[in-house]
Amino acid sequence: MSMLYIYDADGYRAADSREVIREAHALISRSFRRGAPVLRRPVQLREFLKVRLGGLQHEVFGALYLNARHRLITVDDLFRGTIDGAVVYPREVVKSALKYGANHVIIYHNHPSGSPDPSTADGLITRRLHDALALVDITLLDHLIVAERVYSFAEAGLI
Repeated sequence: MSMLYIYDADGYRAADSREVIREAHALISRSFRRGAPVLRRPVQLREFLKVRLGGLQHEVFGALYLNARHRLITVDDLFRGTIDGAVVYPREVVKSALKYGANHVIIYHNHPSGSPDPSTADGLITRRLHDALALVDITLLDHLIVAERVYSFAEAGLI
């Protein structure tokens, strides 16, 4: 097992797990600041989402809003659910995308169960969001399901 240390006013001390996770999140988040080219680093995007959502015991559904050059505008956790589901309103996703002036959207949610396999409901909401966003000329680039590994609807040919 590895040990990480933190230097503070009293010298070096062992970091507890919360501090390690907080620092890991901060390091990964630096790559996802406004203007960062998100799609050039798909592995980092997956790591960012796993750190952001990995330890949660409830579902969170959110979106990454991108400009015309696929650069990040913002990351927005839109809906919070229960251990096995979240209610998603396409109207609210479209409103948020328009508010940020997004040209492209990547949606994501986690599966606290640990299985990244998409449910029928996941497929349906992906199609509804794709169609709703297309009505206002916004492209849905991917839907990522975060669990022990990350499932990509785009990589599976479903978007």
